[in-house]
Amino acid sequence: MLISSRKHSDTDHPPSSFGHSLCLQSSSSSLNPKEEFNLTCGFLIYLTAFVALIKTSFWCSLRPMSMSLISKGTYSYWLLFTYTIFTSHLCNGFYLPGSYMHTYSTRDEIFAKVNSLTSIETELPFSYYSLPYCTPPGGIKKSAENLGELLMGDQIDNSPYRFRMNINESIFLCTTHPLTEHEVKLLKQRTRDLYQVNMILDNLPAMRFANQNGNKVQWTGFPIGYTPPNSDNDYIINHLKFKVYVHEYEGTSAQIFGTGEEGMGVISSTNDEKKASGYEIVGFEVFPCSVKYDEKMSKLHQYDDVASMDCPMEIEKLQVIREQERVSFTYEVEFIKSDIKWPSRWDAYLKMEGSRVHWFSILNSLMVIVFLAGIVFVIFLRTVRRDLTRYEDLDKESQAQMNEELSGWKLVVGDVFREPTNSKLLCVMIGTGIQITGMAFVTIVFAALGFMSPASRGMLLTGMIVLYLFLGTGAGYSGVYLWRVIKSTSDGWRGVSWSISCFFPGIVFIILTILNFILWGSNSTGAIPISLYFILFSLWFCISVPLTLLGGYLATRPDPLTYPVRTNQIAREIPERKYPSWLLVLGAGTLPFGTLFIELFFILSSIWLGRFYYVFGFLLVVLLLLVVVCAEVAVVLTYMHLCVEDWGWWWKAFFASGSVSVYVFLYSINYLVFELQSLSGPVSAILYLGYSLIIAVAILLSTGTVGFVTSFYFVHYLFSSVKID
Repeated sequence: MLISSRKHSDTDHPPSSFGHSLCLQSSSSSLNPKEEFNLTCGFLIYLTAFVALIKTSFWCSLRPMSMSLISKGTYSYWLLFTYTIFTSHLCNGFYLPGSYMHTYSTRDEIFAKVNSLTSIETELPFSYYSLPYCTPPGGIKKSAENLGELLMGDQIDNSPYRFRMNINESIFLCTTHPLTEHEVKLLKQRTRDLYQVNMILDNLPAMRFANQNGNKVQWTGFPIGYTPPNSDNDYIINHLKFKVYVHEYEGTSAQIFGTGEEGMGVISSTNDEKKASGYEIVGFEVFPCSVKYDEKMSKLHQYDDVASMDCPMEIEKLQVIREQERVSFTYEVEFIKSDIKWPSRWDAYLKMEGSRVHWFSILNSLMVIVFLAGIVFVIFLRTVRRDLTRYEDLDKESQAQMNEELSGWKLVVGDVFREPTNSKLLCVMIGTGIQITGMAFVTIVFAALGFMSPASRGMLLTGMIVLYLFLGTGAGYSGVYLWRVIKSTSDGWRGVSWSISCFFPGIVFIILTILNFILWGSNSTGAIPISLYFILFSLWFCISVPLTLLGGYLATRPDPLTYPVRTNQIAREIPERKYPSWLLVLGAGTLPFGTLFIELFFILSSIWLGRFYYVFGFLLVVLLLLVVVCAEVAVVLTYMHLCVEDWGWWWKAFFASGSVSVYVFLYSINYLVFELQSLSGPVSAILYLGYSLIIAVAILLSTGTVGFVTSFYFVHYLFSSVKID
């Protein structure tokens, strides 16, 4: 979204937690329609030139000999890039993608929206209108949903809850027909499963305060019903008290470009130089209660005024859920002026007690891991340098004495680059790991910059899918290039490319299909519709597969990396060891897991307990530290295996760092047993374990790739640094 001529006060700053509305400003003059068009086109040209420049620089780094062939193209890209930089002064400012600001006048009507009903007990989302709630006057209409929202099971519908800006009122909605046996059973089941109604006003979730173990905590949404202790009756929530916090805004004339649900275009514009005033919604709280009404309520019409009331505390005054009962729904709203500015309105949600990050614990863990990794790295450097020095000194002595005193890694010089077993599978997993690692890194960087804030529901998952699709070129290139290095030929590159494009998506598709049948059987909105299956298949075969094949084809063009030593025709026998090598490989995953497990707790809490995760800066630090530790662990283990004359280091290097996924999956099971004790039913457990398995496989491929690539270049460098007779 683009904003021009917007003047902020010193306190009107973007939230530092996720950079939701980073604003870049220059002048305060308004733009005419022609300048608006030029501004939009110039921004698009800027992005195009930047992408083209990066692409050209990338190819220059890969093909130094071809610089003369593309120097003219590079020069043109530089001119275009420089031109767009100098003409960017037309842009007064822009917000990073997210939700744009709405300014309302007094008595403007605002309708709340409702998302799927959710519960931490079952993890099965259901439609809001699957229960006998009041419907809007114009019928139920679904809001536009992106790919991420659909995959997460979100179903956002309109609702009859109407708010009129700065008008405090108490409203009657409707009275239901006599509840049937099926409706009573469904309401009781949803109430006892602790399902929550998730209401949204101006893109803000409804927040409520509750007392938990004597502490005041904040939650989003409100429960469907209430079951008193030692009681067989359930009571429905049918009266809501809303508090809407508004901030009065006064500014110069503004023209706001938005890309929200209404589509791209001008949201509001004023061409005069007068002050434009209005109200922004900066807070949305709800206090739910149950009230038993008399039969007179059934004679009222929707949006009729009713008397304001206090929530009753006596059981006999609550609305019980039973057959033939008619439930009347009412609500009241109070508008309260607030000093909170619109860019800071999400701070209240990000400071929730349940999602507060233990900063000092994370920093302490990171410092310990960095210290341990530094010690391992220093020891490794000293050991390798000592071996190389001893070899250079002993190379002048007799052959017998040299063989007796040299380290074991020198003895496997003729087997160290022998083709590993299942080499095609290794190339496929390395290519897929490159794709997943690139997707994770770019996604976290963009999230840390504020492009994927909590205000943009589903944007994080959508961005991950799009990045994974377009990184297929890198996956195909790296996998086929490794295939050519191992085989010394390009034969079979098409099969490798096809396998890369289908390996991880195929695993995810099989798991999701099994889970989807379970969700379909439960009539949950979390089930992926058939239409979305076709969309995913289209994205897979129309974007990912062709780009992977393109990357594989490009990998057949350059000369492959050559080994510094020759491989013997007869393989050297690997000496027997007291302990199996897989124990050492499995134990190596504990060090990378140490960098991850604290952050993993908060990530799992955000996924399964409905808490907001917003510390992507810390997650980026953890990711970089994880990459460093995985690389060091893999190199040290590879060196240890070479020292005991074990030349089969290929798969061991991959699983040395990839074994962290085993601990991640075991930790997920531990989280299920001890943190999700209220999770009810085998269906919920199967869903949890299925999604955890997908995450573990992705971590295996990503961390294993980091370890293997580092070990490969270490072995190549080690054996190219010595004189081989």
